[in-house]
Amino acid sequence: MKLFYGTIENGTAEINEEEQQHIVKVLRMREGDEISVTDGKGNLATGNLIFEGKKVSLNNQEIKENLPDFPTHLHIAIAPTKNIDRIEFFLEKATEMAVSEVTLLQTEKTERKNLNIEKLRKQSVAASKQSLRFHFPKVNDITRFSEFIKTLDPETTFVAHCNENLGRIDLKDLAPQQNITFLIGPEGDFSDKEILILAEKGIKAVSLGNQRLRTETAGIFIAAWNYFKMI
Repeated sequence: MKLFYGTIENGTAEINEEEQQHIVKVLRMREGDEISVTDGKGNLATGNLIFEGKKVSLNNQEIKENLPDFPTHLHIAIAPTKNIDRIEFFLEKATEMAVSEVTLLQTEKTERKNLNIEKLRKQSVAASKQSLRFHFPKVNDITRFSEFIKTLDPETTFVAHCNENLGRIDLKDLAPQQNITFLIGPEGDFSDKEILILAEKGIKAVSLGNQRLRTETAGIFIAAWNYFKMI
């Protein structure tokens, strides 16, 4: 399947303009080639390419609506790393392994305060297409820790931190849940104050093993754990 991004409305699919340019100038596809288009909302259209000047469209469209998503809604709230390449790598791999939502978390020790969110969203779309996902993950704006925790349900939220003096549950002992949220701190971990605030809200801590993992590695590890539980 050659999968591209676009809009699907009222029984018609339209290929995203940037995708049209990619089809013509990079992939050098030909009229009549079969492709599929998804809107990232669970809809999929399949048809043959039509070239009309610089515009590329679909003919003989077959549209499937409301395709099933993954059974678990995994939300990872993660502090962006100083080296942006590492958080981009996390986002790509987490997208491939079925993460549903990602929030970039600004904590006391977060070094990177500014992010190109639109670029990250485009990378998530690219990873979704590569892995044939018809439901794209939601990538939220960078959010302050103090604001993010206001909305958390302690029954479905967990934090991965490195404070060995506090009780932690082994990740392998957690049962799958329909909705689950994990918080992952920055390089240098959450502050003691932040860990205490989470504990006071009833949010349980989890251990990811004996090794100390980098921020992006911890995020990928959790995405892989969740993906393994689903398949």
